[in-house]
Amino acid sequence: MTLALEGVRVLDMTHVQSGPSATQLLAWLGADVVKVEAPGGDVTRRQLRDVPDADSLYFTMLNCNKRSITLNTKTERGQEILTALIRGADVMVENFAPGAVERMGFSWERIREINPRIVYASIKGFGDGPYTAFKAYEVVAQAMGGSMATTGFQDGPPLATGAQIGDSGTGIHAVAGILAALLQRERTGRGQRVNVAMQHAVLNLCRVKLRDQQRLAHGPLAEYPNDDFTDEVPRSGNASGGGQPGWAVKCAPGGPNDYVYVIVQPQGWTPLAALIGRPELAADPEWATPEARLPKLAKMFQLIEEWTSTLPKWQVLQQLNRHNIPCGPILSPKEIIEDESLAANDMIVEVEHPERGTFTTVGNPLKLSDSPTTITTPPLLGQHNEDIYIGELGLSRDELAQLKEQGVI
Repeated sequence: MTLALEGVRVLDMTHVQSGPSATQLLAWLGADVVKVEAPGGDVTRRQLRDVPDADSLYFTMLNCNKRSITLNTKTERGQEILTALIRGADVMVENFAPGAVERMGFSWERIREINPRIVYASIKGFGDGPYTAFKAYEVVAQAMGGSMATTGFQDGPPLATGAQIGDSGTGIHAVAGILAALLQRERTGRGQRVNVAMQHAVLNLCRVKLRDQQRLAHGPLAEYPNDDFTDEVPRSGNASGGGQPGWAVKCAPGGPNDYVYVIVQPQGWTPLAALIGRPELAADPEWATPEARLPKLAKMFQLIEEWTSTLPKWQVLQQLNRHNIPCGPILSPKEIIEDESLAANDMIVEVEHPERGTFTTVGNPLKLSDSPTTITTPPLLGQHNEDIYIGELGLSRDELAQLKEQGVI
């Protein structure tokens, strides 16, 4: 079966997470992704190692389904080889520091001159302006994109989210831009540059907080559990952030992840009141309507928690779902890895690796009926040098040996 991006060659000059997460998605969709690494390799091959002298999970979980070559682009011969690689690519992705590729001699103008059809995607921390030269990391992007200021409880400090919205979130945005540019190329015959900034991607994911910032001009936000409001959107704990109130309530036996998140819709109040042993609240004017409950959200979820805290979260989940009340258990990483349904949906996948044995990784969340994904092992450093340099670029075996001796590969 032909995969969605079969025949698309991606030159992957990315490292760490934001870029590799994007190119891995492209590989899962069928693109031939060639990871171009310095002779020392992507730094994450060695970071957070759990198995001595083997590529770390940090690397393996972001670089499946790719091929790897090594290339020192600071050498003259290395730049000649990179030029040949660009000439044969459909897409080039990089996430170097601002100006690094230009200093290498490969400005967008030069890349477009080499290959007018190429889609050149750059992932940076920030757009043009006062932040351009700032170093960007996952949590820096969360801090400057609006996430941290609105995450946590009102009386606590700003908090980072465990979701990698700065790195992998930006990678997904980059994939959208790359696919759009490839589609447009079908009509125009021309490639184009795709620019994605981590701050911008986080901001896009925080749009509801900008919505609420504007709503504040008309008074307090009734669906927030906060007592006091200033002229800035407050941190609101586990409030749902939507039109229906929600909260994480404790369950038995009271462990760190023994919680269920419950959303109280208007139609769910009557069955919920019965479940918690307070059926009279369904008809009580002080509780019967959403408008009556809004000023008492803390008390409402306290009443719900008095019931949930007596039961394990899976029993709470079962009873709530029986009455079609939106809810979900808080699942720890351990529970997710052991979740049979996620494995059945190919979202938790076992992959064989030649150095570290089997490891568990996340599968492709993009399910295409005519383009099924098979997760394959990430490449060892320079594993495909011969295949690409000899088999595709036409270098001789002797020249390949010389390039290695000279530190070009």
